[in-house]
Amino acid sequence: MPTPNRPDLPAAPLNEDASAGRTTISPLVVQKIAALATREVPGVHALGGGVSRAIGALRDRIPGSGSTSTAGVSVEVGEKQAAIDLDVVVEYGARIADVARAVRRNVITAVEQITALEVTEVNIAVNDIHLPGEEDEPESTRVE
Repeated sequence: MPTPNRPDLPAAPLNEDASAGRTTISPLVVQKIAALATREVPGVHALGGGVSRAIGALRDRIPGSGSTSTAGVSVEVGEKQAAIDLDVVVEYGARIADVARAVRRNVITAVEQITALEVTEVNIAVNDIHLPGEEDEPESTRVE
């Protein structure tokens, strides 16, 4: 049974020779791999949409919060398998079906090669399109 994406839950064990020890993979590891693999695909502007994207942008500005935001990525990790849900913002003009296909292929390849978990599904929700010249966040007029 998959483990929900919660940091307080144990990581997924990999089936190995029990006499040599046990390896577990945290859902956060799978999230980070999936986020990085998604961002590598041309046509992807950002992960997340609306509130999750804004929270991710704020988290990226906090010193020591880590350099890889996993906003827009949720995972379920079991003993042998992982399922991944992505919220994606696509660049205007990119063919959404092609971008989704490339994201799915890249995420599956990266997660399976790095973790040895079987990826059972990658669900992609395109929540927005980034228009040319559109700013991610409104410029602040406040003096720092």
